[in-house]
Amino acid sequence: MLASQIAANLALINWTVLAGLAVGSFGFVLLTRLRTSATRGYLAFTAFCAAGFGLLAWLSDDGLAPAVTGSPVVANTVFDGPRRPLMGLFVVFALIAVVAIARGQRGVRPGWAALAFGVASLVCGALAWGTGGALATLMLGVQLLVLAAATGGVFAAMILGHWYLVTPRLPEAPLVLASRVLLGVVAIQTALFALWVGVGIGPGAAGGPFAALVGPWALFVWLRLMVGLVFPLVVSWAAVQTARSRSMESATGLLYINVGTIAAGTILAAGLYFGAGLLV
Repeated sequence: MLASQIAANLALINWTVLAGLAVGSFGFVLLTRLRTSATRGYLAFTAFCAAGFGLLAWLSDDGLAPAVTGSPVVANTVFDGPRRPLMGLFVVFALIAVVAIARGQRGVRPGWAALAFGVASLVCGALAWGTGGALATLMLGVQLLVLAAATGGVFAAMILGHWYLVTPRLPEAPLVLASRVLLGVVAIQTALFALWVGVGIGPGAAGGPFAALVGPWALFVWLRLMVGLVFPLVVSWAAVQTARSRSMESATGLLYINVGTIAAGTILAAGLYFGAGLLV
């Protein structure tokens, strides 16, 4: 019954994952462009992948249900209108940035524009699906942003690690920075999990502090914690250490593992929100 309630909202979970991959990975491209000497090939390729994820999110948005099935989440359809065009603008400006980078230009201005449109689309998602007042909407917005940073960030970091396997003379600074930022994002997610579960935030939260850990959704909540947060936190720390020692094959392997666990955590987090109204 609980699993079927999550499955009923797969379209919304799918949009969350795709939009997160798009905005988060492009944000990491912009960060590495501004702060490191990452190669033009890596930047253009990853930005192109981000645009592709954005296009898939834009296409999937057209099929989203106006209401959340079998869930305490009540959709506000007013914000369904701007969410899809904003993601479309993200795709357009991300592709402009790709062309600029491929031509040897910095591509920072279209990059900032793309990131702004992508974040705005996520904010519209929070406004559409945030239930329970301004605070609940704000918390959902924070959740969507950190999910994007983690999901897209680990994808971009994994691609960067793979780049070292074919270009071994690259300096380690870009991968060290990407791994450190990813570690920080997962640490923030873990702290937010403790806060939200401890306080009981979300339209479906009931029973007092930490009730989600023992309630009917406890199995999925614990999986979110252990598989999607604690394990990636340890692996991210190990990736930082191996990248600092220029053990790039080990760092890349660790980031490959993190892609699966963080993506699984994002799916669980989105499923628990849209299926049960729990922020975790």
